Amino acid sequence: MRLVLVGPPGSGKGTQAKRLIKSLGLTYIGTGDILRESIRQKTAVGREAEPLLKLGLLVPDPMVNDMVAELFRSAKRPERFVLDGYPRTVAQAVSFDALMRQEYLRLDAVINLAIDDEEVVSRISFRRVCSSPTCGAPYHLNAQPPKVAGVCDLCGAALICREDDLEETVRRRLVEFHKSTDALLDHYERQGLVRNIPALGSSESIFQTILKSLPPEPGPRLV
Repeated sequence: MRLVLVGPPGSGKGTQAKRLIKSLGLTYIGTGDILRESIRQKTAVGREAEPLLKLGLLVPDPMVNDMVAELFRSAKRPERFVLDGYPRTVAQAVSFDALMRQEYLRLDAVINLAIDDEEVVSRISFRRVCSSPTCGAPYHLNAQPPKVAGVCDLCGAALICREDDLEETVRRRLVEFHKSTDALLDHYERQGLVRNIPALGSSESIFQTILKSLPPEPGPRLV
């Protein structure tokens, strides 16, 4: 099984990726992992990308595409995988399509964890964490509130909202997400690969819906 996992922040991508890896015996491929591995191995692309990352700059599409190509053309090429964070744009998807053809591979499905923007804002902006560096316990004002408002149940320290979880930050991230991802999904829709999975309910029910949406493959699944 070869999958691409798509979803906005707060959609539960990380949780579902872990479940897919365990259940289907897939290799997890994240963009960050690809970048770090290229830099660790001191490949030509890795050496070019390293100073950009140190400056906090985005790595351009052609460079990311080259790193992915390095992975799939190497002896460590994954045969069965779930991709998370790549392709992120249509340009990356077109490059990846060509790479798959060259390597005589094909994608089986693009799993889109579909969720309303307002639900994402609610999920993320209501997060709180303990301000104590030795605790850091997580809370959610709706789903898992503290016993005393603003106070950590475990150590009594004040709860804070991380900058990444502020509503304005979340909405800005969603705008950027839709700029690239809506066109990306259109690209894969034309290939009949997109499986729109509502990212609501328990993580188990969402996972079972994902499994039911996948095309059959030979061989037993791992437990």
